[in-house]
Amino acid sequence: MSEGDTGLWPAPAKLNLFLHITGRRADGYHLLQTVFQFLDRCDLLRFEPRGDSELRLHANLPGVAAEDNLIIRAAQRLRAHVGSRQGAEIFLDKRLPAGGGLGGGSSDAATTLHALNLLWGLDLDEDALADIGVGLGADVPVFVRGRAAWAEGVGEKLTAVDPPEPWYAVLVPDCAVSTAAVFQDPELTRDTPPTTIPAFSFRGGRNDCESVVRARFPVVGQALDALSAHGQARLTGTGACVFAAFDERESAMAALLACERAGWQGFVARGCNRSPLFGRLPINSD
Repeated sequence: MSEGDTGLWPAPAKLNLFLHITGRRADGYHLLQTVFQFLDRCDLLRFEPRGDSELRLHANLPGVAAEDNLIIRAAQRLRAHVGSRQGAEIFLDKRLPAGGGLGGGSSDAATTLHALNLLWGLDLDEDALADIGVGLGADVPVFVRGRAAWAEGVGEKLTAVDPPEPWYAVLVPDCAVSTAAVFQDPELTRDTPPTTIPAFSFRGGRNDCESVVRARFPVVGQALDALSAHGQARLTGTGACVFAAFDERESAMAALLACERAGWQGFVARGCNRSPLFGRLPINSD
């Protein structure tokens, strides 16, 4: 797919600017506080109607069955919600790493909900799409709503925030981190005292998952150490990707190039408080 194709829908990456685990519910789900911010780095999707009820996914995802993909599951849940039998051809150009903590699968699902809502003429509002999304994953509603957000609870309680929008150097270690394994680790900190939005500095904070991920995935720790030579490096989500913020694109590029010379892979992207998806939607979602 070409980025100049006007039929493409972006599914942006996100960063967790910090991640605190504040407790654990009786059902095993963890209570957390985090800030989600989008990046202008995206997967790309294209949707075409079909004359029957079949959903076909064309994706560059070797080893992943289409029926296991969140895109197909999102389309199926959307149809079930309205009792529709419409079909679609869905094309995915996967540009975000799997298991990287950038939310690519959740973002793909959210973009699918918005795009098929329009393609199929369903006229569901943002709240309805977010309600469908929460059954697909805790991160899906933030992508549906498309605003940088302070998240609490298990990630479902969202408050729009407006952090700075710096340039980020992002390193992509050659591994995929299992979120479930990190949250099941007995060494995970689960008692960080809750903070508040006014008390939090968007350039500060920490990720309570970092020590566990460093122990389980040494290459992620090495990436953090490499990027730390150029800025304050942090882990996003449960990883594996790590990032550092810079005021200027040139500074972020310099940090990335230095890390690439040492053998790391990555990219530079701009932080966005409004999802790039919302530049594609022909509606006002405020």
